[in-house]
Amino acid sequence: MKNILVLGAGQSAPYLISYLLNEGKKNNWLVTVCDMNVENAKAAVNGHPNGNAIEFDVNDEPLRHTQIKKADIVLNFLTPMFQHLIALDCVRFGKHCITASYENPRVADLNTDANRKGILILNEMGLDPGIDHMSAMTIIRRIKDNGGWINSFISYGSGIPAPEVKSNPLDYCITWNPRNVVTAGDAGAQYLEGGKIKLVPYHNVFRRTWPVEVEGIGTLEAYPNRDSLLYQKIFKLQNVDTMIRGTLRYPGWSETWNQIVKLGIPLDTLELPDISEMTYREFTEMFLPLNVSGPKLEARIANFLNISPTGTIMKNFKWLGLFDDKKIGKSYKTPVHLMTDILKKKMPLPEGARDMVILQHEIEAYYPEQKKKEKTISTMIEYGEPNGFTAISKTVGAPAAIAAKLLLKGELPITGCQIPTHPMIYTKVLEELKTLGIEFIEKTEIIE
Repeated sequence: MKNILVLGAGQSAPYLISYLLNEGKKNNWLVTVCDMNVENAKAAVNGHPNGNAIEFDVNDEPLRHTQIKKADIVLNFLTPMFQHLIALDCVRFGKHCITASYENPRVADLNTDANRKGILILNEMGLDPGIDHMSAMTIIRRIKDNGGWINSFISYGSGIPAPEVKSNPLDYCITWNPRNVVTAGDAGAQYLEGGKIKLVPYHNVFRRTWPVEVEGIGTLEAYPNRDSLLYQKIFKLQNVDTMIRGTLRYPGWSETWNQIVKLGIPLDTLELPDISEMTYREFTEMFLPLNVSGPKLEARIANFLNISPTGTIMKNFKWLGLFDDKKIGKSYKTPVHLMTDILKKKMPLPEGARDMVILQHEIEAYYPEQKKKEKTISTMIEYGEPNGFTAISKTVGAPAAIAAKLLLKGELPITGCQIPTHPMIYTKVLEELKTLGIEFIEKTEIIE
């Protein structure tokens, strides 16, 4: 019997665990699911005969080592801060490891050791990053094989409620790690447009937006996502004029979130004093300098941000509870922790509602022999199941689960530290994703 170790049973893991349990039944594999909250692990296993749930503290070294030693493969769905720690253990004990997180540079440095041990450390094996890489590489390879030169690559990703879900004024629901929503854009962004590098500091990320049309959905808004220039090297597109990766939201999100950033609430570098006896109103007041005039907090906030005191943004602040006289009731380490809790409470996906995942590539290529220029738009839209697996859970979990199955069956004979831009990985994984209904619709047009 082969042993699969899943670390983390959060919002992105249920589909992964279900897939592996079903494969475990077919192949006589045991799936051990570990989570700090053992009830989450038990719920994910749901009494399956090929599953086991245990309480797990990643900082408990003897427990961590015991579980990794017993495993044939480790799927690390813990927060990214533990990616290097788990990868290091997997190299030490000679175990394959798969994550859905961006590859940590310290993990990439383990490549030689992973090759020496004959194991695969596969990172970025989720949705974005993950499916976006694999689908992009398929198009890029086809264009190059046909003699084309790519001069523009723009890619978008999004996890938002389905269009019919109107449960809150910000048109957003939490279906994945809410902390990542609060801290989005905190490192700023950079991209290449028209041959010129553009740098975007954090306080401008949510101001630098533009409209994007998604067929069947309508107009969404995009903001720049992290460091797009990295993908020139990853995709071997050093000669492109435009390289942009963006995140999609419904129109209006960035307008409000920009003011939350401007106020300073997503602050994670200073530890808060005990604010349990404070009200949310008093917490919000902490971000205002003393010299801001106004008869009450709402007026002072509007004056400080230079926005309408009766406009949409102030209404959204009020809906979020930032002006409530209610006591906070517990302590939080940083403002980010408090804001994360606010989003979790205010923006759940309603009972019976669906979420939606969108990936879209817009790629322009020139074919010198035919003297023609083409634009390809490749779009994937996946909906969650009402009261079932979310689209996020399915699209983040399925690629990692498929890769794990291929590894255990000896159908992925590569080693070292990889991301899914290797043709052996993306051709096989995309093929099975199609059988799960996860596929892209392509449209190509000639550009005059």
